[in-house]
Amino acid sequence: MKYDPVKDNSLFEEEAHSQKPVQPRKIVTTEVESDSSGGSIEQFWTQIAHAGLVEPVVRAGKLLLSLILVLIVVWAMRSINYNALVGGLPGESRGILSAPQMTPTPQSYLAALPPITAPEPENSAGIGRQAKIHTAIPTRARSNIIEYVVELGDSVFGIADQFGLKPETILWANTATLQDNPHQLQVGQTLNIMPVDGTYHKWSQGENLAKVADFYGVDASEILQWPGNHFDLTQTNVDNFEVEAGTMLIIPGGHRQLIDYGPPRIPRDDPAVARTYGPGYCGTITDGIVGDGLFIWPTTEHWLSGYDFNPAANHPAIDIAGDTGNPVWAVDDGVVVYAGWSYSGYGNLVVIDHGNDWQSLYAHLNDYFIGCGDSVYQGAEIGTVGNTGNSAGDHLHFELLYGTAKVNPWNFLP
Repeated sequence: MKYDPVKDNSLFEEEAHSQKPVQPRKIVTTEVESDSSGGSIEQFWTQIAHAGLVEPVVRAGKLLLSLILVLIVVWAMRSINYNALVGGLPGESRGILSAPQMTPTPQSYLAALPPITAPEPENSAGIGRQAKIHTAIPTRARSNIIEYVVELGDSVFGIADQFGLKPETILWANTATLQDNPHQLQVGQTLNIMPVDGTYHKWSQGENLAKVADFYGVDASEILQWPGNHFDLTQTNVDNFEVEAGTMLIIPGGHRQLIDYGPPRIPRDDPAVARTYGPGYCGTITDGIVGDGLFIWPTTEHWLSGYDFNPAANHPAIDIAGDTGNPVWAVDDGVVVYAGWSYSGYGNLVVIDHGNDWQSLYAHLNDYFIGCGDSVYQGAEIGTVGNTGNSAGDHLHFELLYGTAKVNPWNFLP
């Protein structure tokens, strides 16, 4: 008799209604005894069911069965392929395939090579090194003066920038050639190029090193220790310094006041103070028109063609572009206090005093149309752009003075 959960439940219900004692374990035990093998399996599944593991066990069984089927199929396919291959060959070929295979013996078909012998090193005790044909030489700071020949298109500012120096250093190292005047630069000149910013001093008989160093604003030891001056520091010091007259010394970091090559301020009541400046100086002027301090541009162009305002390089002006013959106008009302040639490289020069502490200067003119003592109004044509004096091309060298100071025209032109 098999176990039926539905009937057993009904039996339990009937027994409950009849109020009779029920012994369900008696029934289960009887069934197991009557059919031990079947009952064991049913009991196992009953326990699996009560544990809630029916579904995982079924899945595992399916997976195992699938794996067994795959293995059977693989084995069958391999057997079929082998039989088909061997069955389609003659008897001798089948015998060859079925016979044990021989292990191949490697053979060399290359001719015997001579043994490699390395040459014995000349010095077996040393460390072997491979020579390098190309070597890199590190850049070293220059300590001596070099020479440079001025070419077409050069300027003091451009040369200074080329060698990493300040423009005033170029002037200080070439006082005899340039006379502290950047407009003295000419093609073909040979210039001294300093290795460092500073001054170049020509030693005179009887000079004192400490006083020379003080004049240039440096310490005397800096002059002695500079390699380019070639002093033996074991034999020379500040107290026993001796050097031959005429020797040129590099003063690293030195500086001095530049020579003012421009004309002094020229007052109306005494314009003759400029008599040493050139033949364009004027005599006594009694009176004249006065300006209002508001300026206009002195020529048609408003951009640079040459040097900018740089008092440190002794160029307290701007070089305004232009072609020879372009008009030059008075920037404000005033009186002419200089008109004519100048000795310091300005060429044809006009200076106007505006009567209110202001003066304006116009240099390198091709022509000038006014004379000493003339009163001119703002915008009056006083000359034309040119290339006279120490000039490397057509332009107008323009300066503004207030009191005794030369100021930057860019700050006052509209």
